[in-house]
Amino acid sequence: QVQLVESGGGMVQPGGSLRLSCAASGFTLEDYVIAWFRQRGREREGVACISSNYGSIQYADSVKGRFAISIDGAKKTIDLQMNSLKPEDTATYYCATDEVPNLCIENVPYYDYDYWGRGTQVIVSS
Repeated sequence: QVQLVESGGGMVQPGGSLRLSCAASGFTLEDYVIAWFRQRGREREGVACISSNYGSIQYADSVKGRFAISIDGAKKTIDLQMNSLKPEDTATYYCATDEVPNLCIENVPYYDYDYWGRGTQVIVSS
């Protein structure tokens, strides 16, 4: 049974950093595409994705150079390091995964992944 559990959210001042973690179970990380999305209103937007099998890492233009996605195979987590945070980064962040190949493409467009976590809230405010 595929499960994803996000953690690491909180409140931070503009310019600060947070590290989100997505604990994965029930599947082999290397065989799936894994992505981080965020939701500020009605729509979810892609933030970053990683596909070990295809050697692909992609970021939304809005976070390039500030966010970094990585996999810790030993811990079975997918982490999102967020630096230089801005108020517009305030959102609920979700990790998602799917077996469909080639989902991790430029600018991380929205896709209805098969499996989603419940999300973790990030607030960037002074």
